[in-house]
Amino acid sequence: MDGVGAGELPDAYKYKDEGSNTLGNMAKAVGGLTLKNLQKSGLGNIIDIQGVAKTDQPLASFGKMNEVSKGKDSTTGHWEIGGLKIDFDFSYFPKGFSDEIIGRFLEETGCLGVLGNKAASGTEIIKELGNEHLSTGFPIVYTSADSVFQIAAHDEVIPLERLYEICKITREKVLVPPLKVGRVIARPFVGTSGNYTRTVYRRDYSLAPPSDTILDILLANEINTVAIGKINDLFNYRGIKTEVKSKTNSEGCAKILESASKFKNSLIFANLVDFDVYYGHRNDPVGFAKALAEFDDYLPRIFDAVDETDMIVITADHGNDPTTPSTDHSREYVPLLVYRKGKAGINLGVRSTFSDIAKTIGEFFNISNKLNGKSFFKEVNS
Repeated sequence: MDGVGAGELPDAYKYKDEGSNTLGNMAKAVGGLTLKNLQKSGLGNIIDIQGVAKTDQPLASFGKMNEVSKGKDSTTGHWEIGGLKIDFDFSYFPKGFSDEIIGRFLEETGCLGVLGNKAASGTEIIKELGNEHLSTGFPIVYTSADSVFQIAAHDEVIPLERLYEICKITREKVLVPPLKVGRVIARPFVGTSGNYTRTVYRRDYSLAPPSDTILDILLANEINTVAIGKINDLFNYRGIKTEVKSKTNSEGCAKILESASKFKNSLIFANLVDFDVYYGHRNDPVGFAKALAEFDDYLPRIFDAVDETDMIVITADHGNDPTTPSTDHSREYVPLLVYRKGKAGINLGVRSTFSDIAKTIGEFFNISNKLNGKSFFKEVNS
């Protein structure tokens, strides 16, 4: 559940995220959440959430996890879930990219200029600069709270394949060490003045994980790995055997069910993006709450799709509190729910790292590894 945080981490002050609590603050902002299935699973046992009560007999084991890696980026969070501890800081650009980076971008790509060069909402910046882009032909370059270099272009000004080429060059020749930029993102759009719309042909050019994750280890041991949605980009398609596209929560949930039916002896790793993209970054607690309710309604279908040999883990990669002035991610604990059909839920406490998930997956598939973290498999399997 991308961006669904569970309260500020002890070091939140380092990130100016004091007071952030995505679930708790959002619930207060909307007068309480109604999440009957997540409540039955034990979500209200993790932290106080208005409208989501504690339950004495949760369907899932419950807890929350601390992030030990630096930052609050999607890439960092997912890599830590995958078993890594990231000791380096990604490169961020809250004031836009330096003259040196832009100069190198122009030189390597052959572009004659850029527009934007600031942190901005993708939808807002094409509204602001779309007309100028059409008249100049210059790509719109911008960033966000994540470590990203985003390039937006109208497909009649810069054709899609040329936009992809520009992004590939930027990844390989512009954002070179010591820079560590998580993703270069192609953001094509169409339409006319006042009616510009981003297309589905977004493409990410990601930094590869610095070492093997649980995905690499499973694949090397002939365990099928299925990545749904954003997971593919965040791991730079490494350690992934089966790639599944999805753009929304509803698509992601449908692909989870489809994959659960289709594959056996597999890890299915999905990211539901709507919480973060459409509501956290846009400070929309009402929309966020509605998206959670829609996921909650879908949850029984996911639980029904598994049997006693399976395990479902529900978590997040960071927070994105829609009630704070910032539209950035927030440095928070993330919730942990672990469902095993026929097993009583227990309190898993506060886990020291997101990587406990990777270690648990390794033990689940009986594959030894040297990943970071501590398995909770025996606890949920008793």
